[in-house]
Amino acid sequence: MKRVVFLTGAGMSAESGISTFRDSGGLWEKYDVMEVASIDGWHKNPNLMTKFYNERRAQLDKVMPNDGHKLIARLESSFQVTVITQNIDNLHERAGSSDVIHLHGELTKVCNESKSEVYDIGTKAIEIGEKASDGSKIRPFIVWFGEAVPLIEKAANVVSNADIIVIIGTSMQVYPAAGLIHYAKRNAEIFLIDPNDVNTPFASVNIIKEKASVGMRILTEKLNDYNISMQSP
Repeated sequence: MKRVVFLTGAGMSAESGISTFRDSGGLWEKYDVMEVASIDGWHKNPNLMTKFYNERRAQLDKVMPNDGHKLIARLESSFQVTVITQNIDNLHERAGSSDVIHLHGELTKVCNESKSEVYDIGTKAIEIGEKASDGSKIRPFIVWFGEAVPLIEKAANVVSNADIIVIIGTSMQVYPAAGLIHYAKRNAEIFLIDPNDVNTPFASVNIIKEKASVGMRILTEKLNDYNISMQSP
């Protein structure tokens, strides 16, 4: 069974109604990124950070996976599929994907300051100043700017073994996640689904200039044809 790896970003969940940071009217226009998405911001104003991620969970509670998420999950019947996502929502899992690597953490989880204790809270709000069992503040289980990305090595290994790599809804500008594509093996087939122009380090990229759900419908047909041709005598 061929291995397909998806690298997904904010554009993957935008159709579901999840607020993105970079698009017009996005969160960057409402918040200073360093105040709500950096470890320095947490030390400076944990109350603001707690409120911000409570709002994100409340929003997540109201949205559903879109067709793009669902089509990725359905490919598991024909391919070995891993999703590596920069998104902190759980829409891939809710759509049925069984192997998801969250590079930047998970919105539905919180932890103590050292991240040695992790709690699954779903979309509930946490109280400002709420404490973990070790006495430290409960914080969102998110990888912020200024913190290491603990799953990057695992993700790189997955990419290096992929037969097909699909990039959806990411500008390929945020590192170290953007560097994962460099681990692709020489003969890996690469697809890019995005309605916007995205610079890639490879010339031989199959570009599908559509939003996630439409692009995934097109890709599904291509991969089904590919799978049939691989099985033909």
